[in-house]
Amino acid sequence: MNWWESILLGLVQGITEFLPVSSSGHLVLAQYLLGADTVDSDVLFEVMVHFGTIMSVVWVYRVRLLDLIKGFVSRAMQPSTFALSYQTNEHFRMGVHILITMVPTFAVYAMWGSAIESAFGSPRLAAGMLLVTGTLLLLTRLRKSPSGDVTAPKSFVIGCAQALAMVPGISRSGATICAALYQNVAPEKAADFSFLMLIPVIVGATIFKVADALSQTVGADWGLLLLGTLVAFLSGIVAIRMVLNFVRRGRLQYFAFYCFLVGGIGLALL
Repeated sequence: MNWWESILLGLVQGITEFLPVSSSGHLVLAQYLLGADTVDSDVLFEVMVHFGTIMSVVWVYRVRLLDLIKGFVSRAMQPSTFALSYQTNEHFRMGVHILITMVPTFAVYAMWGSAIESAFGSPRLAAGMLLVTGTLLLLTRLRKSPSGDVTAPKSFVIGCAQALAMVPGISRSGATICAALYQNVAPEKAADFSFLMLIPVIVGATIFKVADALSQTVGADWGLLLLGTLVAFLSGIVAIRMVLNFVRRGRLQYFAFYCFLVGGIGLALL
């Protein structure tokens, strides 16, 4: 890998991780078109750029995230007041909702993880699922002026949407934001929740790859690794703010047209 490849890969990771266009779908299609192996051989680089995207979420939501952690931990230390804390403390309530989303996500991966991973070898599937993502985004136009809050039942449905997004071509941010909007969650709250609930998912996925990544540390070019990580971090910040702007203005359908275009071309050419 050279410096421009590090910048390019970091840029792609940072942008597509948050834009509702499916980073996994783009990865599968790009690997096929470039004739690359579908198995990522540079695990260390992947771990580093994912760390960059985690830090972009942390940076954008740094104040709220700190309040959330402090509020949740302080109340979690008092089990006898869980019910009252859930009703009266928004930070504890948010923490509980994020934990709820993890239940279907990890359950689906535990049961069908192998099948999901094998799906990354099918570019036609990825292209087809981009059409599904586009449809999900376009259907948000049917929900006029959503204004509600995230609740425990809604969190579970959003978690199911996140589990569905493990299939290449289904956008994680797109599926989770759409699931929230369909359930009458206010647009900004839907987007904020989607990005905050991503943190434990990426952290968990990254931990699984740490052992493999450590085996690559000998002879690693840390200059290129840090460059890719920095680019992923900066581009991730831009992507998060871009999505927030589009969601607030109710214009997710623009991303839908892009997904239809890429998915349609992919199916036509493959």
